[in-house]
Amino acid sequence: MKLVIPLEITMMQRLSVPRLSDSAVAELEKRILEGSLKPGDRLPSERSLALELGISRPSLREAIQKLAAKGLLTTRHGGGTHVTDQLEAHFADPWQQMLNGHPALQSDLLEFRQMLEGQAAYLAAERATSADIERLDAAFAALDKVYEGKDLSGSIDTDVAFHQAIAEAAHNVLIGHLTASLMRVIHGHVSRNLDHLHAHPQRWDQLQSQHRAIWQAIREHKPDAAANAARAHIVFVRQSMTETAQEEERHHVAMRRLGEA
Repeated sequence: MKLVIPLEITMMQRLSVPRLSDSAVAELEKRILEGSLKPGDRLPSERSLALELGISRPSLREAIQKLAAKGLLTTRHGGGTHVTDQLEAHFADPWQQMLNGHPALQSDLLEFRQMLEGQAAYLAAERATSADIERLDAAFAALDKVYEGKDLSGSIDTDVAFHQAIAEAAHNVLIGHLTASLMRVIHGHVSRNLDHLHAHPQRWDQLQSQHRAIWQAIREHKPDAAANAARAHIVFVRQSMTETAQEEERHHVAMRRLGEA
């Protein structure tokens, strides 16, 4: 006797099978969220990525189109497909403008940064894998090199990279992306503050000692020590930024008086 399967069941079975392009979308989204694919990164060639994901090239193209429609990828003519900064930009851009227009917000921002980075350091010390520690070691070595060489221009990017490595070692997607957004918001203020510290060698050395304390506590898997070191670092930064603002104001006042003389 021939078994007849009702059409409705056949249709439901077809509908329940996920499209290969959807599986590829989910996988690429996961890599973007976890930071394996960062803003500006170029995707591998269509051929190699399709092979890696185990799908056909037409399915991969469909997945890329879906991610481009979400704003997560952008395809440049003759330049391949790149990850956008969509997740960071939508948070950072308006706050950057507000911070420039309302300097008093800086105190709130540093307070938030103290909470965020303290928790990031705590979780990183708890959760960091050997690969995370290897990345963190490399980030600290690069930071140590520019600080020892008194390289002001190189210190900004390496400072940001060090804090981002900690955030990603925390293995919390939101902490990773919020830290990246926050660093984008305060980039100009970090630059002015480092310029101020660079002019005061003792405080410049203090800054690097604080970075070293955070790094050592994380690699030794001491969560409380890591969190305390991270929070102490932001207290120092906060004090330093206040001093920078005061110095800038005194300079402007002096220049205005000079103009009146």
